[in-house]
Amino acid sequence: MKHRRLAGGILVGTMAMALVACSSVDEAEPSDGASDDSSSAPVEDGAYVTVVKATGIGWFDRMEVGVDEWAAETGLDARQEGPAEATNEGQVSIIQDLIAQKPVAITVVPNDLAGLESVLAQAREAGIIVVSHEAVGIENVDIDIEAFENKAYGAQIMENLGECTGGTGQYVQMVGRLTNGSHSEWIQGAYDLQQAEFPDMVRVEDPIESEENEEVAYNKAKEILAKYPDIAGFQGSAGTDVVGIARAVEEAGKSDSVCVMGTSIPSVGGSYLESGAIDKIFFWDPALAGKAQLAIARILADGGTIEEGTDLGIPGYESLVKLAGADNAFAGNAGVAVDLSNVADYDF
Repeated sequence: MKHRRLAGGILVGTMAMALVACSSVDEAEPSDGASDDSSSAPVEDGAYVTVVKATGIGWFDRMEVGVDEWAAETGLDARQEGPAEATNEGQVSIIQDLIAQKPVAITVVPNDLAGLESVLAQAREAGIIVVSHEAVGIENVDIDIEAFENKAYGAQIMENLGECTGGTGQYVQMVGRLTNGSHSEWIQGAYDLQQAEFPDMVRVEDPIESEENEEVAYNKAKEILAKYPDIAGFQGSAGTDVVGIARAVEEAGKSDSVCVMGTSIPSVGGSYLESGAIDKIFFWDPALAGKAQLAIARILADGGTIEEGTDLGIPGYESLVKLAGADNAFAGNAGVAVDLSNVADYDF
């Protein structure tokens, strides 16, 4: 039986965090003939455009709520776009179209940090403000904004996973893409904490790529369950990971013996929290993250600066922290952790 007592918060590095995390959630199956490329609609003068990893994903549907609310609150033209599938090529195509239209700002949640460097450099050369999210280490943006310090987030998940497994047993980690910078930091932070605090746990595979796709995560989790029948835990990074893993665990009849934790939102992972196939989900509100990106873009457009302590006027982003090792990266303290005891507190 897995241990049901789950850990609370810890301090990691210089930042105190609530339990947290993201990427994509609820990956929709593309219709036949769907293309990654999505042509951008014309923008009005003074527009702010948010480019997400993909459309039809629960996480980014929620982010669009924030974009639309920000537009209504500020009276500025703001909208969200994304490719039909989570590919670098799809985002590049959209951003190229936007450059020709010259919006005030492009905010972006990259599928591939390195893959967007060139087109984002072109945007900045054209005088467009560029703000990123989930992209620590990206160079050709004015500011990258994170919901929290990434390795601390991963450590939070592992603290809980280790408590759930009783600090022993085999486990695996999934990422949406091996090229995703934030996911890489999350699993590294988790692995570092496991090595230090739970030496009797063993990661039995290198990080497994789920391709930001629930079905891929499900099939790979089934393979892991067959290969390691005594597996004790899974950590998922993309929001599609934990629901795919949970489905495989539930089908195998191992909800009571395997701990599953990672990024999701209640509307996607809630049913598996109720069944016990997921033990805890970690996230931040994508709507607030969307607003935070746009708020930074507006400050820069108005001639302001972003620095340690900047208050964006958005919950979780009232006092930004400068992230070490990246001149342009800042973080809020916007994390949330949810299990069966508090899932009803969140309506998205």
